[in-house]
Parts: sequence; C-alpha cells; structure tokens
Amino acid sequence: MGTTATVVVYGATGHTGRFVVAELRRRGFGAVVSGRNAGRLEAMAAEWPEVVVRPAAVDDAGSLDRALAGAAAVINCAGPFAVTAGPVVEAALRAGIPYLDVAAEIEANAAMFADHAEAARKAELPVVPAMAFYGGLGDLLVTAAMGGWSAADEVEVAYGLSGWHPTPGTRVAGEVSHERRGGRRVRFTGGELRYHDDEVTRGTWTFPEPLGRRAVVSEFTMADVVTVPSHLEVPEVRTHMTVEAAGDLAGPDTPAPEAVDELGRSDQTFVVDVRVRAGGVERRATARGRDIYAITAPLVVEAVGRVLTGRARTTGVASAGAMFDAADFLRALAPHLTVELPH
Repeated sequence: MGTTATVVVYGATGHTGRFVVAELRRRGFGAVVSGRNAGRLEAMAAEWPEVVVRPAAVDDAGSLDRALAGAAAVINCAGPFAVTAGPVVEAALRAGIPYLDVAAEIEANAAMFADHAEAARKAELPVVPAMAFYGGLGDLLVTAAMGGWSAADEVEVAYGLSGWHPTPGTRVAGEVSHERRGGRRVRFTGGELRYHDDEVTRGTWTFPEPLGRRAVVSEFTMADVVTVPSHLEVPEVRTHMTVEAAGDLAGPDTPAPEAVDELGRSDQTFVVDVRVRAGGVERRATARGRDIYAITAPLVVEAVGRVLTGRARTTGVASAGAMFDAADFLRALAPHLTVELPH
C-alpha cells in the first residue's frame, strides 16, 4: 500500500527501530525518526536522506510534542517501555494521533490498559500496545484460532525459537521487569496476573514438524498474558519457551543478533504454536518465520497501515486481536510469515 502519511518512530536507532523505519520506507510512508540521541539520528538520516530527524526525550513533553507535530501516527520502539510508553502515548493523545508500540514488558503493557484506556477512549483514538512478536503475534494467532468463540477454558502459546540472541534493549527491559517484580515470576491464572516464587519447571511441547517434540521452559511468561485476556474470556493463559532460547537469554555472554542477509536479519528461526481449548474441543494455529526482531517491523507497519486506512475495529486501548481482523491480518503478512489457521 502506498501512502504519503508520515509516521514518527520513537527509538528509531535501536535494533528493532531500524527494521521499522526500513519497513515504513518500503511501504511508502514518510518517516520521522526520533529519540534521545541526536547524533545517532543524524547518522541514520545520512544513510536514508528522506527521513526527517526530530530528537526528543521522554522527560521533555515539549520535545515530544514537536516530534509528533503534523504526523499521522507514532510507533514507539524505545525500551524500557516502563519508562517510555506513558510519556509517548500521552504525547500522541495530545497530538490527536494513533499510538502503537512494540513492548514485550508484561507490566508496561498492563499499565497501558490500566492507565490510558479512558483517555484513549475519550479521544476516540486507536492505541495498540505490544504490536510485535511477543504479545501481538500470539494474540492474533489465538484470536484467529478461536474463530467465533469469545471464551475458552485455556490458551497456551509455545515459542519454538532456534535460539535467542538478545539485543541490549531486551536485556535492559528484562532487568527493569525483574526489578519491578522483586525477582518473582508471573503467570495468568484464575483470570488474573499472579506473582509467585515457584522454581522454574521444564516440560515438553510437540511443535509441528520439522521441529517436533522439544523441551520447553514451562510458563516462561510473555506479554500474551496481557493481550489475550484483554479481550477474550480466558481464565488460564500460559506461554512456554524452548530451553535453548531460554538459556541463551539467561546467559550473560550471549552476543547480540548478527545480520546475515541484506535486510539485516539474523539466521534465527521461530515457530509460534497456539492451542486453545473450550468444552473439550481443541483448535491450533501456527506461524513460522525468521528473526523475532525483524518480524516485528511488518507486524507493526501493517497495523499502522490498517489504522490509517480505516481498517481498525475499535478505538481506545486494544490489543492486536481486538483491533484487527486477526485471520486477514495474519494472511497479509506473507511472505514474511507462514501461517496455518483452523479451517
């Protein structure tokens, strides 16, 4: 879809932010690059001369207002989102434009629904948190698998990652979340988020071939525990992670992702496998692709395109599955994503 709409990317020079700016350019959007570091923004503009540079800091509301002036929407790619999401969404609401972010932080996403829903509803603006690999993709798969169901007994999302080389931003966000939880773990059970000190447990998950049966860290809780129950009646939402990827993330010496192609993607592959159960009936949906950071770009840019062309289902704060036609959205991501949905 070609468009002359201009989208601000806050946190544009980060690992994921660069993928998002590149995808906006590929899709024909104008891009304003923003963030704290003016020097890095200018370096990006030297590489991509058509982008507009507007430095801004989250503790300077005036600079955020100037960065968003005249834009059609803003995509926040700057973690930790516990720090950035509130100021940037408030600036978006002042500017009267939609806000999307790529937050994987459970608490930051929960705070978006808790703290900004009323203001976004009154402004009649779409606000879409977690429009990314974690939180957004799982929510879309769950919603598509549910089909006409509005409720289920249980949802499980299993992440089959070949490995996980975390970016510096991922590590910082993880540290912030760990601090906020006091080192505890979190799960969604009995219809609510609960914190606990249980030991990490392992199990197995049978992914579609060729991945097959793999060892997973059970209840390796990701942002799906916020996005899915935000609009579906599900008392139990569990997410699991292959042990290799969990080990990579935990390892202090695991290097950052390394680009192996002209698009800057790593050689990491993933399978996201969803199971929903209701009344003894099970439905599954699966997505396969490459590079969990790179895939976030087509996810969030497809979302902003739909918001700006009147294909959003609601306004206010809503997750991907509530905001969009989930099955149609997922199919539109080809060739970035290979999707298998229930018939």
